[in-house]
Amino acid sequence: MNGVRFLTNSRLKLLRSEHICKWSETDKNKDPVPRDYKDWDKFDIEKECAKVDGVVTNNSAPTIINRGLPKVLRKLDTSALTEQERMVLANREKDKGNEAFKTSDFEEAVAYYTRSLSVLPTVAAYNNRAQAEIKLQNWHRALSDCQKVLELEPGNAKGLLRRATVQKHLGNLQMATDDVNAVLHIEPHNEIAKKLLNELNKKMTKRSPEKPAKGKTILIEEIEDEEEEASDGAVESSSQQRVGGESCAAAAAGEERADMGNAQKKPHGRGDGGGARGKGGSADKYTVTPPGQARDKERPAGRGLANGNSTAHQGESTSREGGEQSKVNLDAPAGNLPPQLARLKNEGNHLFKNGQFGDAIGKYSLAIDGYTESGIDSPEDLCILYSNRAACYLKDGNSADCITDCTKSLELQPFSLKPLLRRAMAYDSLERYRKAYVDYKTVLQIDISTQAAHDSVNRITRVLIEQDGPGWRENLPDIPLVPLSAQQHRREEPPSAEEAQARAERAVQDAARKAEARFTVLKSDGNECVKKGRYEDAVGKYNECVKLRSNECTVFTNRALCYVKLERFAEAKQDCDLALALEPENKKAFYRRALANKGLKDYLACSTDLQEVLRLDPSVQEAERELQEVTELLRQSLAAASPGKPRRSVPITEVDDTEESASKGEQDSTTGQNHMDQSKPSAITQPANAYEFGQALSAARSHDDTEACAKLLHLVAPETLPSYISNHLDGHTIAFIMQALDGHLLEKAPSLVYQHLNHLHTAERFSVVLMLLDKDERRQMTQLFEHLSAVESEDFSKNDVQNLANKYI
Repeated sequence: MNGVRFLTNSRLKLLRSEHICKWSETDKNKDPVPRDYKDWDKFDIEKECAKVDGVVTNNSAPTIINRGLPKVLRKLDTSALTEQERMVLANREKDKGNEAFKTSDFEEAVAYYTRSLSVLPTVAAYNNRAQAEIKLQNWHRALSDCQKVLELEPGNAKGLLRRATVQKHLGNLQMATDDVNAVLHIEPHNEIAKKLLNELNKKMTKRSPEKPAKGKTILIEEIEDEEEEASDGAVESSSQQRVGGESCAAAAAGEERADMGNAQKKPHGRGDGGGARGKGGSADKYTVTPPGQARDKERPAGRGLANGNSTAHQGESTSREGGEQSKVNLDAPAGNLPPQLARLKNEGNHLFKNGQFGDAIGKYSLAIDGYTESGIDSPEDLCILYSNRAACYLKDGNSADCITDCTKSLELQPFSLKPLLRRAMAYDSLERYRKAYVDYKTVLQIDISTQAAHDSVNRITRVLIEQDGPGWRENLPDIPLVPLSAQQHRREEPPSAEEAQARAERAVQDAARKAEARFTVLKSDGNECVKKGRYEDAVGKYNECVKLRSNECTVFTNRALCYVKLERFAEAKQDCDLALALEPENKKAFYRRALANKGLKDYLACSTDLQEVLRLDPSVQEAERELQEVTELLRQSLAAASPGKPRRSVPITEVDDTEESASKGEQDSTTGQNHMDQSKPSAITQPANAYEFGQALSAARSHDDTEACAKLLHLVAPETLPSYISNHLDGHTIAFIMQALDGHLLEKAPSLVYQHLNHLHTAERFSVVLMLLDKDERRQMTQLFEHLSAVESEDFSKNDVQNLANKYI
């Protein structure tokens, strides 16, 4: 009764408060009435406790998980966009997907990658969407994306690796293995691919049907528990015991062997993988006992049987190890080491491969001591010995000694890859993250393909950010700069011819895309500068555009407009000439060249260009207004250039018909004589200005009189020729001058011919006109320089003529 009373009193407060809570919810206006004492006899404690538990459970709000897709449009309308704008938009949507992926919002990432692909399908977007689908376990969608990646870019490592992941989850293990092997063929150091291949091999091994056991069934039983930490090598040896009692340790050891220092996932114990050990007695921990004697293991007979089986097993293992050891040539030469030291090193390597790290340390230590005593000079071999012993220390969990040996190795051979990587791993295990980060970054300078260093750098970066905040880089030691000679020793297979060609094509395409994007940005910036009146800045932007793309007519016309605004008319005219060479009927180029000619006060050329603009587009009112203004200016300039002639009076008299006919005959004969006189060119005089030179040159050209042209050039000073000929420069004029120089002036005055040619190429628009010459005109020019180089003169040499010819031909 006391027990009941105690139980009811212990729950009295909780039950009354629960009752009050329920009653207060039903009627808040009434005060609670206490129970009668007799009512407690009818009170069911278990029932009321169940009610309390039920109320608590019901009050907990259920978790609501919103698995709906994000409300993001998955297709964009790009019909009005250019190719460049589509590329920019696709990259922007892909970056949004990357941000969503980083925040683990994979559904939103899929949505943005889909938007990017709707704008412009790219390998990167398909690859990223496949990874997001893998995170969402949408295996078939991920497989489809991987297939598209490999269609666009066969041999894409990421696409192959992700398809292998999908095939593994779909159960297609052989196909997944083929993809992983293809990845390892492309990237032999890909740690993710190696790990995935190990998983696939394990799964395929489990799938393979096990052979029926032969012989007697033997029970493997633990008979001693004296040591808690047994050797991992002994455990592996026992686990590899077959059902029929045959050992397969030798086969397993052959599979797990690797070169010295490779990252092997072996236990950090001192086990040697054999059946017997001197330390720890791990070979006695697991023994083979027939099932009939398993229950009698405490009896001496049973114990003796167990020991007998163990002894037999040890004998088999020893014989196998002896056979394997006979296959390994321990006396093989090792660098410049003497034979006894080379044998110690080979024995250490063999022990390391078998997982006997403690024994390997002893062999390497003996080799290092022997090296010091022998007095040989081979720092490369001593570096390898320290590095190998450091690998053993690292496997054995002795990070401090590993760091010491790696440092000694690096003192002998700076920037050696393996000691750096091992020291970084040792620092990492001791949580000395800053020094580990520096060593990992140095490793990546030597060999960028070291995936373990990449992964560790990313992990340590996150740790340092958590520890030191945004200024974590300020606390890092200085990262040494690896010389180029050390970077050249990368252990990478040279790419095949097809892969090299594919890389070169991708590099060219990437460079073209980058140049196109930069060109578009610079052109837009230049146009904005023009709108704001910043013409100097616009010229700088257009200059950069010309460097990227020299065949874009729009850039030249835009820059010509800036030059006109800056009153740099000669440069504006040159840009318009280049634009017209690219597009002969570009009305903007004609109009802006007309403005440049107007600024240069060449009203005749300005009028010609404006008339050409109106011919191409009669609706250009600005050209009409400019033409009227320029026509008036041209009249004024012609009136100022030619003084007015005095008029004379002509008497008119009436005559008879006979006299009129006779006078007509005389007039006809006089007119014919005048025409004959006009057909002959007038005497050549020295021109006083460009106008007179142009008139004389035009007269000589109209009669094809190269001799008159030669006389004219003989009278003109060579330094004034560019200014005289600038307004009349065209391809036919240059060819005519070359004929005159070659045919008449070269024999008489070769020095004058050289001086004329030396100044002629400095005339305005000469480079543009030179591009428009035909084959015959170029041939005449070549003949002139050949004849000139054959002339011996004190004023010039053959080398001078050759240098001058390079500016023409």
